[in-house]
Amino acid sequence: MIRKILKFIGKLILYFFGISIGLVILFKFVPVPFTPLMFIRSVEKIGTDEKIIWKHDWVSIDEMSINIQKAVIASEDGKFTSHNGFDIKAIQKAYTNNQKGKKLKGGSTISQQTAKNVFLWPGRSYVRKGLEAYFTVLIEVVWGKERIMEVYLNSIEMGNGIYGIEAASQHWFNKPAKNLTKNEAAAIAAILPNPRKFKAKNGSNYIERRKNAIKRQMNFYNNPDYKKN
Repeated sequence: MIRKILKFIGKLILYFFGISIGLVILFKFVPVPFTPLMFIRSVEKIGTDEKIIWKHDWVSIDEMSINIQKAVIASEDGKFTSHNGFDIKAIQKAYTNNQKGKKLKGGSTISQQTAKNVFLWPGRSYVRKGLEAYFTVLIEVVWGKERIMEVYLNSIEMGNGIYGIEAASQHWFNKPAKNLTKNEAAAIAAILPNPRKFKAKNGSNYIERRKNAIKRQMNFYNNPDYKKN
């Protein structure tokens, strides 16, 4: 009986690695059609008076303004182009602050956020974090920085039922993502801590301060290293 159980567990592990690696390879070339969070948000609204909104339009990274790429690097992960998926100093700082009882803050990089958004579910369990680390390593090795940025900007939540930069750009500023100005890109990046609460257009004083800080930080970035131009 024990031998059968171990054999079954072994098969499950092999299936997991095979399917996970296969998906990562597939999504290196194919647009990610949806994420677990998109389904979760929709299910949360079933049985409520809220209208289910799901806007998601995939565009290639060449159809995204360089401003939004710089803005999310400035706001979310300043070492994105130089780390291997993890910012150890940021993780240590977040751990120290959390141990001191300060407001919970993550040290997640854009790579980690992409891994979580595409393959996993929201949460803070050790199992979920372990799987996040596994998928982060995979996408860093298989995808590379440019594809990670492309998937990230096509998948993250940027408003109530708004997913990806093309849908966000149309929703907030009535224009395609390739035409976003520095100010508009910074405004969208500023709401990412809580995109269902904050507004990128006519936002609160808090968002205005974040936007201005992001714009200042953007001045320190040339085109990301993964861009050929």
